[in-house]
Amino acid sequence: MANIISILLGLVALIIAIPALIPFFGWANWFVLIIAGLGLLFGLVSSSNAGRNFNIFVLVVCVLRLWLGGGLL
Repeated sequence: MANIISILLGLVALIIAIPALIPFFGWANWFVLIIAGLGLLFGLVSSSNAGRNFNIFVLVVCVLRLWLGGGLL
């Protein structure tokens, strides 16, 4: 059950992260980090690795986007 919640939170984070890749919408990545972080926590307590790995991927993409944009843009 925790893995399903983790995957669903990862999907929500990814849907928000796609428009956040556009310049001047990078601030939305901060919300994505929170959502994907919660998904990662659910993925850590589940017995499967799929949700955890998916949320790690979303987190890495958003952190790289924030890093390239200077943290705000």
